[in-house]
Amino acid sequence: QVQLVESGGGLVQAGGSLRLSCAASGIPARIDEMGWYRQAPGKQRDLVATRTRGGIRKYADFVRGRFTISRDNVENTASLQMNNLKPEDTAVYYCYARNSWDNEYWGQGTQVTVSS
Repeated sequence: QVQLVESGGGLVQAGGSLRLSCAASGIPARIDEMGWYRQAPGKQRDLVATRTRGGIRKYADFVRGRFTISRDNVENTASLQMNNLKPEDTAVYYCYARNSWDNEYWGQGTQVTVSS
């Protein structure tokens, strides 16, 4: 059974920090990429940050310099350290994984709310 279990969302004031974590299990083959996407009400789901098994990081322009993604290839976990949060960062954050067969998997999402 494939599972992507997220934790760490919540409510924080603007300028504050949160750390999201994701643990993947049951995914067949090798996990090549893990990361995070987000979706605000009425908007499309957007890339936040991903990291490949080889260490290549990809960040959305709107989080560059504020968010940092890390990943443990052995434990199949990924974390997103979010600093200097802004009200516009409010969204549901989804953990994402892609395996070597190019299958994509999603977590159920965790709410991040940033108050002004």
